[in-house]
Amino acid sequence: MSAKKVAMKKVVIASSNAGKLREIARILEPLAFEAVPQDAFGVPECPEPHVTFVENCIAKARHAAAHTGLPALADDSGICVDALNGAPGVYSARYAGEPKSDARNNQKLIEALQGESNRRAHYYCVMVYVRYADDPQPIIAEGAWHGEIIDTPRGDGGFGYDPYFLVPEFGQTGAELSMEIKNGISHRGQALRALAEKLST
Repeated sequence: MSAKKVAMKKVVIASSNAGKLREIARILEPLAFEAVPQDAFGVPECPEPHVTFVENCIAKARHAAAHTGLPALADDSGICVDALNGAPGVYSARYAGEPKSDARNNQKLIEALQGESNRRAHYYCVMVYVRYADDPQPIIAEGAWHGEIIDTPRGDGGFGYDPYFLVPEFGQTGAELSMEIKNGISHRGQALRALAEKLST
C-alpha cells in the first residue's frame, strides 16, 4: 500500500529568529503544518505595547495573519524575577534600553539584585495560534522554566540571560546545558509541545 502524501498547511510564524523558527518547524511538521517566517511575506514588525506576554502575543499573531491571510503563530517570552515583582518581564529584550544588548541587560539585572537574597526567577513563554486575523478563539499555550539568578556568568551557549540563569536540578546555567536538554525542559519547549498537543486534537 503506497503512502499517501499529506498536504501541508502553511502557517506564518510571527518571528524572524532563525533558531526559534527551526524549533517551531520541527514541532509542527509532523502535524502537517509548514512553518513560513513572516519575513517571507514582507510583514512589518508588530508594535508590542502591552504589559502582559499573552496580549503582546495575540497582537503579533493577529498582525501576521492580517498581513498574509494565513493562519499565524506567535510567541512572546522573557524572564521574570521574583524579587523584582516579575521584571524584566515583557521588557526582557530591551531591559537596558535601545539598542538591544544582552550584555547591558544582564549588567542591569545583576545590579538590580545586589544585596538581594531571593534570587528565584523563571523564564516564561506563551504561544498563540490564530486561524485568521479576527479569530475569536485563539489557541493559547504556555510554559515556565524555573531557576535562579547568579552573579557570575557561566557557559557560552544559549543567549539572553542564559549565562546567569542557574537550573538547580542540573547544577548548570542555561548557557552550559546541551541544546538537547535545554529544548526538553525550557519554557519555549514546554509551550511548543503544549501547543502541538492542542493543534493535534
